[in-house]
Amino acid sequence: MTETLHIVGGGMAGSEAAWQAAQIGVPVVIHEMRPATGTFAHQTGDLAEMVCSNSFRSDDDEQNAVGLLHWEMRQAGGLIMQMADRHRLPAGGALAVDREAFARDVTATLRALPNVTVEAGEITDLPREGRWIFATGPLTSAALGQAIARETGTDRLAFFDAIAPIVYADSIDMSKAWMQSRYDKGETEEERTAYLNCPMDRDQYEAFIDALLAAEKTEFHEGETAGYFDGCLPIEVMAERGRETLRHGPMKPVGLTNPHQPDVKPWAVVQLRRDNALGTLYNIVGFQTKMKYGAQAAVFKTIPGLENTSFARLGGIHRNTFLNSPTLLDDQMRLRARPNLRFAGQITGVEGYVESAAMGLLAGRLAAAEILGRPLQTPPQDTAMGALIHHITGGAEAKTFQPMNVNFGLFRPVDGLKGGRRGRRDRYKAYTDRAKAAWSEWLQGAKMDIPAPV
Repeated sequence: MTETLHIVGGGMAGSEAAWQAAQIGVPVVIHEMRPATGTFAHQTGDLAEMVCSNSFRSDDDEQNAVGLLHWEMRQAGGLIMQMADRHRLPAGGALAVDREAFARDVTATLRALPNVTVEAGEITDLPREGRWIFATGPLTSAALGQAIARETGTDRLAFFDAIAPIVYADSIDMSKAWMQSRYDKGETEEERTAYLNCPMDRDQYEAFIDALLAAEKTEFHEGETAGYFDGCLPIEVMAERGRETLRHGPMKPVGLTNPHQPDVKPWAVVQLRRDNALGTLYNIVGFQTKMKYGAQAAVFKTIPGLENTSFARLGGIHRNTFLNSPTLLDDQMRLRARPNLRFAGQITGVEGYVESAAMGLLAGRLAAAEILGRPLQTPPQDTAMGALIHHITGGAEAKTFQPMNVNFGLFRPVDGLKGGRRGRRDRYKAYTDRAKAAWSEWLQGAKMDIPAPV
């Protein structure tokens, strides 16, 4: 009888790992503590629940590293990408999904597999026997975090993550707001109008910055320091870095024309992105926050078009736990001191839904191959997944290790290409062409059936 693979955590990484291993023929048990034991950010007990944003970011597989990661996961029959494509929402060049329908479908699909069992309950220690993948994500429970710290001999590393608020669409004043994607990007009218835009003139922007800086914020416990991941900074932290920071970041006014005042260039623009298929909910793009609830409502209602808005969810902040993977994990994502244990997802030091799912995909395949007696080499470094796993398991500097999104800076240079901005498109295309060839060859050499679409 084939040995069972145990997976702790039913988020993006755990769900993808379970799917990959099960499709290859390995029995899987997913241990998920929700809903019996909840977290600050989760709302349901569904697998693969999205708690921060509903976006998988760019879907461009020729000019963007995360888009390339999408492509690799699709080629590998990834469940997360299949479900994302099925529940896709208009978002210009980005891949955004109806988060509730997405999570329900992932849950139903995994529960329907005959060799997958989902067990409710919290795992609080690191088992000595069996093969396990720990994919507990940024909200690893305190008890399990302490067990990991005891085993690794180091204090767990942490930074703070923030989530953005969600508003009800029918409470937005469309006499001030309008629908448009930046530069009208998209192949259909729906895609070209995927974002809802709220304009600000200079005085409104300056007043907004003043309100952000003065608002009451969440205080940290004694002894905690706030080390933020740059890709998910609270909006008020960005404002503290300079009054123009937001205007050149999530509130940049470029590529947009206000139909209510077509001859007036907005000084800044707040964008909202559809959060569900019905179009009844919108999340405020880039507006992760650590403001207290009352302050959030007051500050965000100063945005033109949101003066009378109602919030389906306010923003918040939570602790994010991750390993110093370059010192702790081998190139198979196994804990060096306990090779029966693998880690996957954000706890390994990757950042983002897609990156987490990708590491789950690899962990699931590597573990299944090991169980079946067919050891599998990790993908070549020239692939997006290979670049990520190389970074977290030895490529990064251990002393300064921090969570990382996939990016072309993790890839080996392509010889013979000119540098600078003018050569960037050719360079990125060369990266993706090389990666696609290497990934296709790795999949073929892995000699495992690619999971069929569901």
